[in-house]
Amino acid sequence: MSSTEFSIETSGPGLYEFTRDVTGWVSRTGQREGLLTLFVRHTSASLLIQENADPEVRADLTEYLHRLVPPSDHPSMDYLTHTYEGPDDMPAHIKAALLPVSLSIPVAGGAPVLGTWQGIYLVEHRRAPHVRRVAVYLGR
Repeated sequence: MSSTEFSIETSGPGLYEFTRDVTGWVSRTGQREGLLTLFVRHTSASLLIQENADPEVRADLTEYLHRLVPPSDHPSMDYLTHTYEGPDDMPAHIKAALLPVSLSIPVAGGAPVLGTWQGIYLVEHRRAPHVRRVAVYLGR
């Protein structure tokens, strides 16, 4: 069993891939099989496994989330009461409530079992740059 934490720097809304970091760490643990658990330690960010071949997928997902949950200063969001941390804060919490904040990935042969086009992403929901922490645990 092994654990670590990744720090991921963001520069605004979007998907930030860190598959190579995770794969490299799993390889360095020397553990051949197990279950990898990732957990984002923030209430305004999420985790996703998503396509990593075409960057348009990430752009389209980011735009879809923005349209699904616009900023609190948008007329359709006038019912929100938690607005004092900026117009992107409460929408970020809503997006994090809709998307996963943890992932479970099997490990076999010393590597995460991902599909050909799958990557591991932190999804940033806030406008300002952040350093997001993702706790990682590899168990048997």
